[in-house]
Amino acid sequence: MRKPADLDAQIKALQDKAKSLKDRQKVQLGELVLATGGDSLPLEALAGVLLAAVEQAKEKPEAVARWTDRGTAFFRGDTKQGGRGKRNGAGQPAPGPANDGTPAATSSSPAP
Repeated sequence: MRKPADLDAQIKALQDKAKSLKDRQKVQLGELVLATGGDSLPLEALAGVLLAAVEQAKEKPEAVARWTDRGTAFFRGDTKQGGRGKRNGAGQPAPGPANDGTPAATSSSPAP
């Protein structure tokens, strides 16, 4: 005979996983705000910019394509199109792709 599944334990494990993913998402969004220099704006202005972007994305999908191109350039470190490149608000390299706090690779030459 098969052992009955512990549904309560499975539900708890799924809830813990969902919370962990939600917490990680919050951290990554915060890092993105810092990397783009958004932390220099007042909170009200930053919220207004994000709300306007969401509204505009619904009305003008072509704007999302332009933003995507600019964001891609930003993550590549192309400062001509992407603005600040891979830097956080403090002027330090943004965390690497693994989000482990290690600096991201830059295109500058290595120190002597």
